[in-house]
Amino acid sequence: MSQAIQAQNISKKYQIGLVKKGHDGLKDLFGDRLKELFRRKRCDINKRQDFWALKDVSFEIKPGEVVGIIGRNGSGKSTLLKILSRITEPTCGHALIKGRIGSLLEVGTGFQPELTGRENIYLSGAILGMRKSEIDRKLDEIVAFSGIEKFIDTPVKRYSSGMYVRLGFAVAAHLEPDILLVDEVLAVGDSQFQKKCVSKMQDVGKRGRTVLFVSHSMPTITRLCQRAILLDGGKVLHDGPAHQVVSTYLHSGFGSVASREWTDPTIAPSGDVVRLRAVRVRAEGGQVTDAIDIRYPFAIEMEYEVLKSGYVLLPHFSLMNEESDCVFTAVDLDQEWRRRPRTEGWYVSTGWIPGNLLAEGTLFVNCYCLTLAPDTVQFCATDVAAFQIIDGLDGDSARGDYTGDIPGVVRPLLKWTTQLIPNHTDVRLLDQRRGV
Repeated sequence: MSQAIQAQNISKKYQIGLVKKGHDGLKDLFGDRLKELFRRKRCDINKRQDFWALKDVSFEIKPGEVVGIIGRNGSGKSTLLKILSRITEPTCGHALIKGRIGSLLEVGTGFQPELTGRENIYLSGAILGMRKSEIDRKLDEIVAFSGIEKFIDTPVKRYSSGMYVRLGFAVAAHLEPDILLVDEVLAVGDSQFQKKCVSKMQDVGKRGRTVLFVSHSMPTITRLCQRAILLDGGKVLHDGPAHQVVSTYLHSGFGSVASREWTDPTIAPSGDVVRLRAVRVRAEGGQVTDAIDIRYPFAIEMEYEVLKSGYVLLPHFSLMNEESDCVFTAVDLDQEWRRRPRTEGWYVSTGWIPGNLLAEGTLFVNCYCLTLAPDTVQFCATDVAAFQIIDGLDGDSARGDYTGDIPGVVRPLLKWTTQLIPNHTDVRLLDQRRGV
């Protein structure tokens, strides 16, 4: 088989409300029987409800490809990776895998809680078919990458979720798998560790190994992956170059990217003083949109709740492009509130961006807020919204009459002057007239 992965008509069906599981003891069995007495009528109804998490999913991935899997929540991304990892069996169809698989799908997957971190490294290596001498050579590198040296001989049941992820990824990436499968679980780690992981996955891909990466971070997908697969409703909607698939995802509205609201305050980005409640991209006319005409101004709107009075705030946002480059950062300098402590309540800060400034393409919004004196981060929310800058061919933007690709993170419409000089020796006379 020339392909690293061949997925052929994979489908996975679940029955809503029907849970089949084993019992750890008499207590569990008795508890389940007791629940059935109260739920029998409802369960009988639920047993007739089928849910297809995946439906006829087919694709092929070559050795050495780095492929992103994207789609909104519930589209089947995680189910697909579990099937490829042999954790879950498909209802129909099959996946042919060539090579050894390393996976990080859920926090702590594959770890034995009573064993230490060091012991779990050796256990994971043994499951992958590695000899002890091979694991010995990799041990120091794995521990150093994870950054949990002080706790490597502590039972992993005492690890935080972040420590689980650090060790889990280090093991999965360093034990030389032919295929590396990584789910969104990396979002649990801090930003610096996430960057290390992305760099490591790039390195794995350059060494000819295959990587499948599920993420909601479009900049990471476009930077890490040459190819992406868009899932929706358990089906493959688009499969192609990463930047094209990401553009399809954003333009089709699947990501609901132009507006993000946190109706549940318990999960909103928050500090002790300020809580972010909404981020919106608005066109010049005020409508929320993810498609911005390059010629016209638009706004980034931050809605937030001040929980404690008496603090000076510094709300700000940054825009990132598809290569994860920071295009610019803008700070709220409204003179009414600058250096002025705020009272409790709801606020909306809106930053207007002029037309004919940004280059066309996909941009992602990061939102932040500090309290000053001392500087304290209240929230740091990345990739909370996204939008497209669209440069048409009307000829009245900075593109002019050129129809090809124009590089750069900005595309300002400059004022130009051009003069015909009949004889190039007259350039000095022209400079003298200008006073140069």
